[in-house]
Amino acid sequence: MAKSILFFKKKKGNIIPGFGLSMGITITMLSLIVLIPLFSIIITLSDTTLEDFWQIISDEQTIAAYKVSLTCAGIAAAVNFIFGILLAWILTRYQFPMKRFVDGLIELPFALPTAVAGISLTTLYSDKGWIGSIFSKWDIKISYTKTGITIAMIFIGIPFVVRSIQPVLEKLDLQYEEAAEVMGASRFCIFRRIVLPEILPAALAGFGLAFARSIGEYGSVVFIAGNIPYETQITPLIIMNKLEQFNYSAATSIALVMLIFAFIILFSINLLQSLISRIANG
Repeated sequence: MAKSILFFKKKKGNIIPGFGLSMGITITMLSLIVLIPLFSIIITLSDTTLEDFWQIISDEQTIAAYKVSLTCAGIAAAVNFIFGILLAWILTRYQFPMKRFVDGLIELPFALPTAVAGISLTTLYSDKGWIGSIFSKWDIKISYTKTGITIAMIFIGIPFVVRSIQPVLEKLDLQYEEAAEVMGASRFCIFRRIVLPEILPAALAGFGLAFARSIGEYGSVVFIAGNIPYETQITPLIIMNKLEQFNYSAATSIALVMLIFAFIILFSINLLQSLISRIANG
């Protein structure tokens, strides 16, 4: 009788297949989708000497593209960090007409083809566009400038921040905020001392994802960038130009640098999340 009860409990805990089978499937899928494609970059560079590699990645035009991509991506991710928190707060804490429609619009950059987004933004912010024509009266140009690149990166990055913060806010117990309000705390103090520590790790995760996506974005940015060398030329465009010239080693070398940038960004964000969680719990 006791053996049958133990067998029943053990069987009840196995919701998915056993550890060995599950781990094997996970590693296989991870290898096919992520590890092998990334490892192919190193294989492609096997015939490239260290001197040639350094010459490719340290070219003046390429370095200028690095600066444009990283600077605009950093500004866009910072803007998304602030307004992503605001949007998530509104969608979670308030009820208003067409709320579900607005909530669905947040994911539009995920579903919209990047080329369509790029053409739409370029048309909208050009000197003759609806928004660009207003700023052109004061000699402010948006399309074909770093400002336009940043706007395009904000467009593609905002869903990452909102969707990272929104589930945390939905699960946050309102009793702590109500108790703090009864004790006389201001709304800003409640947000800073109670809400922000809870959503900060998720907000940082969204920031990192938006940053990493922005530095590698091509379709949404290439049209509005104007692709002016040393000014608005982005790194993905440099890679595409090298591929069109059948210079695969150069394209792969620059791609490897961007991969390292993205890895460092995500690793740093995860490390910062861990530190914040330890401080909050400790």
